[in-house]
Amino acid sequence: MGIGKVCFGASFIVTPPTTTGGLELLLYFAPLRCWAWAWIVCGSITFCCAWLRFGWDGMGFVAASIPPAGWAFAYAWAGLMDGYTRGLWLFVWYITSHCGVIWCASRVPPSAGSPATLGLEAEGRPG
Repeated sequence: MGIGKVCFGASFIVTPPTTTGGLELLLYFAPLRCWAWAWIVCGSITFCCAWLRFGWDGMGFVAASIPPAGWAFAYAWAGLMDGYTRGLWLFVWYITSHCGVIWCASRVPPSAGSPATLGLEAEGRPG
């Protein structure tokens, strides 16, 4: 997940988009290059935290959520206030496929099992 966020941020620096539809709220506070660096820094933190033990990796989940939550809010704002209706669809996409998945992943303890133990009965878990 972290590497994907780093690559996404780098794409805005290496090949800046010609249009920034829906991101006007973010651009009001900082140029796109700064937001690209937010993706890179948060992605790097996410990647590093992925190697920590369960319980110590929480900062990685927080870092992974910050950029997509910010972009989701900006797109929702653009959809509701600026008439950029595509922003509402992008809001739902960022909230569900980024923030929602990250939140769900943060809730699964290692004791929940692995693909190798899928379907095997574990103490306290239905088999």
